[in-house]
Amino acid sequence: MIKNDLFLKALRGETVERPPVWMMRQAGRYLPEFQEIKAKYDFFTRCQTPELASEITVQPIRRYGMDAAILFSDILVIPQAMNIHVEMKPGIGPWVPDPIRSKKDLERVIVPDITETLGYVMDAIKMTKEKLNNEIPLIGFAGSPWTILCYCVQGQGSKNFDLAKEFCFTQPLAAHELLQKITDTTILYLKEKVKAGVNAVQVFDSWGGMLSPTDYQEFSWQYMQQIIDALKDETHVIAFGKGCWFALDTMAKSGASALGIDWTCSPRNARYLTGGKITLQGNFDPTRLFSPPSEIKKMVKQMIDEFGKDRYIVNLGHGILPNIPLENAGAFIEAVKEYKQD
Repeated sequence: MIKNDLFLKALRGETVERPPVWMMRQAGRYLPEFQEIKAKYDFFTRCQTPELASEITVQPIRRYGMDAAILFSDILVIPQAMNIHVEMKPGIGPWVPDPIRSKKDLERVIVPDITETLGYVMDAIKMTKEKLNNEIPLIGFAGSPWTILCYCVQGQGSKNFDLAKEFCFTQPLAAHELLQKITDTTILYLKEKVKAGVNAVQVFDSWGGMLSPTDYQEFSWQYMQQIIDALKDETHVIAFGKGCWFALDTMAKSGASALGIDWTCSPRNARYLTGGKITLQGNFDPTRLFSPPSEIKKMVKQMIDEFGKDRYIVNLGHGILPNIPLENAGAFIEAVKEYKQD
């Protein structure tokens, strides 16, 4: 039994004394203890070495005592396993030297054997579970098929992912074939994560907001729905579409346990658009963590009051930024732990 199960209670929609809290990207770059590991090992070595990944996962828990841990990994381990070469270039970020731009390029893309290609992730989960010792739940994650496609086609990060969108609009059959391969791989991957011991999974659609509402349904949401359908009877699924407020009503009917909300959608609108019956997670602007700690605490209290303490998980509206002061991250967590309704 997990001792602190606030996070799981919130996902089940149960009444809680206070909402649970964790932060997207909490395992990583803003922590000095992470920077020490980063100085010795390159990015994918950190992801692919279970001892390092599990240590990085528990670092923020030791420091701040969040109510859930999220496994240190990356969404781009999926295309790597699918025979798409991905590097992490300093100063650039994700880099795909041979992007997928045609039907012919798709011939080399495989749906892999997960234990063979991504077994290191499962080993990291098992090691992390030992370190957590049933104190708090562990979250596993994957990128949405559309978000993965964006990197595989564009070849790197982008402000508008124009090449990825062009590929979808000019070669829709090839795009859907790639999206289905990513979806099939993601389902197999997340099922293995559940077997290895994660207590919930989150699907990150970081670039969903790049699409119009109609294109979102065609090129992103239908594939996320496949993932939710495949996993929802085995574990809790959190669906997070950044900039996708327009799809919240559809998402709320998907069978997901919770929906992530970004900071561009108010708590009131998020509750309204989702019908008020599903757990919501979010939505503090990560850049707001530069505000003074006393102000952060006030804003967090107000955010909880607006969302309501039940069916709610306190989080940021996207990942924590690398240069956030430690004290400010601490103020965010403390504000939730100190929360009392007026």
